[in-house]
Amino acid sequence: MKRWITWSAAAACVALAVPVIRADVKTSEKTTVKFAGMMGSIVNRMAGGDNGITTTVAVKGNRMSEITGNTGRIVDLGEEKVYQLDMRKKEYRVRTFAEMRAELEKAQADAEKQAEKTQPEAQQQPAQPEQQLAVDVDVKETGQHKTIIGYDTREVVVTLTMHEKGKKIEESGGLIMTSTMWLAPRIASLDEKTAFQRKFFDAVYGSTLAGIDPQQATTLAALLPGLQRLSGEMSAQGDKLQGTPLSTTVVVDGVKSPEQMKEASADDSGGGGGGLGGFGGRFARRLTHKGEPQQRTTALTTTHDVLSIATSVDASDLAIPAGFKDKTGK
Repeated sequence: MKRWITWSAAAACVALAVPVIRADVKTSEKTTVKFAGMMGSIVNRMAGGDNGITTTVAVKGNRMSEITGNTGRIVDLGEEKVYQLDMRKKEYRVRTFAEMRAELEKAQADAEKQAEKTQPEAQQQPAQPEQQLAVDVDVKETGQHKTIIGYDTREVVVTLTMHEKGKKIEESGGLIMTSTMWLAPRIASLDEKTAFQRKFFDAVYGSTLAGIDPQQATTLAALLPGLQRLSGEMSAQGDKLQGTPLSTTVVVDGVKSPEQMKEASADDSGGGGGGLGGFGGRFARRLTHKGEPQQRTTALTTTHDVLSIATSVDASDLAIPAGFKDKTGK
């Protein structure tokens, strides 16, 4: 199975140039992540369930803090370190970017091995090179407006469709990613925060869905090969739009080919391989739904909302709280 991320290239980008963040910003943001199917119910509880997770983010210079309930972290791009905070125990541990890259590589390798064990038939499917896949892009300005935290925003819907080259998605199966964004006029401080987060995630995890915890993104990448490419394309499309998103909803759907639909009808587990290297089939098997097989099934829905914005950041917002003990290596 293909490895999705080239870590050495990402590390080199950070080593060559540490970005200079110009604007201070402090925000409150809410993220919800909902995986579909029986397997998804387990992951959803880890992601905060229907209530989602609210996080306070502060960025100043090359340092960022993120506090969510009893946990938090401070990221330093210059040091290439992450300070993981336990607010309840008043402890912290230090991890380097290199250590985090190595851990994620191992997690991905373990997930691939487990997938091969649980789905031996997938090994029989010949892998299709990524260049055989096409991605169609559709961007629509809906004309709708609404006010979010005092800003007038407009609605833009970006739809990416991944399918086998030379075939329609209904023929080959594939993935559809739809991002509905409410864009305010450019907010410089939020753009700087987004740039900081992207540089950090690209350096350590590669391109992932914005707002998704890296471990959740790794799980989804194992379930839906091809998502990495769609996520990168969606990020590129977002960069072309005029404005700053204050509310974003991303929906990822899997589409079965006619062959997969036939197999799904004959197998209560929800489908077989085939089509685009079988990733549509693996999606159908692992995110099982009750009832009659559907050609298009939602795998993931995420929402990300900015609740407040401030442009003043105290030094204490980015420092390890007083009295916290270093538990690194213990």
